[in-house]
Amino acid sequence: MPDFDMLVIGSGPGGQKAAIAAAKLGHRVAVVDRPDMVGGVSIHTGTIPSKTLREAVLYLTGLTQRDLYGQSYRLKEDITVSDLTARTQHVVGREVDVIRSQLSRNHIALYAGTGRFVDPHTVALREVTGHERLLSAENIVIATGTRPARPDTVEFDGRTIMDSDNVLALERVPRSMVIVGAGVIGMEYASMFAALGSKVTVVEKRAGMLDICDVEVIEALKYHLRDLAVTFRFGETVAAVERHPRGTLTILESGKKIPADAVMYSAGRQGLTDELDLDKAGLAADRRGRITVDEFYRTEVPHIYAVGDVIGFPALAATSMEQGRSAAYHAFGEPVGQMHHLQPIGIYTIPEISFVGRTEDQLTEDSVPFEVGISRYRELARGQIIGDSHGMLKLLVSPGDRTLLGVHCFGTGATELIHIGQAVMGCGGTVDYLVDAVFNYPTLAESYKVAALDATNKLRQIDRIGG
Repeated sequence: MPDFDMLVIGSGPGGQKAAIAAAKLGHRVAVVDRPDMVGGVSIHTGTIPSKTLREAVLYLTGLTQRDLYGQSYRLKEDITVSDLTARTQHVVGREVDVIRSQLSRNHIALYAGTGRFVDPHTVALREVTGHERLLSAENIVIATGTRPARPDTVEFDGRTIMDSDNVLALERVPRSMVIVGAGVIGMEYASMFAALGSKVTVVEKRAGMLDICDVEVIEALKYHLRDLAVTFRFGETVAAVERHPRGTLTILESGKKIPADAVMYSAGRQGLTDELDLDKAGLAADRRGRITVDEFYRTEVPHIYAVGDVIGFPALAATSMEQGRSAAYHAFGEPVGQMHHLQPIGIYTIPEISFVGRTEDQLTEDSVPFEVGISRYRELARGQIIGDSHGMLKLLVSPGDRTLLGVHCFGTGATELIHIGQAVMGCGGTVDYLVDAVFNYPTLAESYKVAALDATNKLRQIDRIGG
């Protein structure tokens, strides 16, 4: 008889929820993770610390209050790294305690160490002392997550040339910084350091940034970041990064040289699978360390599942949690519904970006007619109260059945606001529901009513002329 009904390798969002779901079903469950990584990358170097850092930046710089109190307004003049990390360390510590408590409360065994496969049902646990012990399980879930991808040609030192994990351990706020990669992580850190007063240069080999987002929203973000003295170098590739006593020199293939105190690479993520000995379990990963799964998160070996970032897109904490639950339910024959196709995306730049559904470009490419309704924060009483003159909400509405095809938000609270649109879309609601609904006043949620009225007024004009 195996030691456990389910063994989970990794305690990040996907691993936690898989383990807890299996325990709630009455099964014997164990989790394996390094003692310093309980909660996974999400808690220690990813989602939680970066978003907490963002809140500290916004608070200490007073950035969001400058429209009200003047461009020189600043809560703390000389912001140090310790000012920024104090809040981060507090939140991370509390979150780790919560996760340990949840695992303990559900009688889930937590083993400190790293795991590797010995055979399809057995994992060798290497403890901190170096001692190894074997753990067997009927079902195994791989939830090991990812690490930042590092180009072999770059000599990282973790202080002046770093990846997104090292950036949280900076000794001081750099006066100037080069960020290589204009993806989600790169742009989040670019906006944070720009808000702190660093002169940031973003280098991206593609022609633009965040191409999953609405074009108008991205233009608004670029305008805002340029206002904070961010320089963009699109269509450029880094040839070399040199470290000198007085700083770094980033040399582009076009011949440009960019001096800076620090360089941060944000060049994608690599699955943490190279030490799992996957071949012993009859599995293999692709060149990015990712594992292929089916719609139930099963690998090629039916009793071994993989969830979270290690399986690739969308690689979000929120989706990883649902994947973990689904895998556990499927493993034990519990009914499990498919994850809803409407997945909200949140990007914690300054200001925030969030969206659900399709963009204007996608709808145009698919020859789907739509009308646009827009609400701008500066026209809302709540927008004036909080001092956000940049924010906006955009609704994409079908002229035929008046359903919502996409919702795009930019500004304060965007990642919270988006769920109203998600709920309406998920329930098959129409723009008319938003027109007739009563929203608290003054709130940012009222932007839905304003945008809905804008869209329906345009639709009425079309009907008047066409009819």
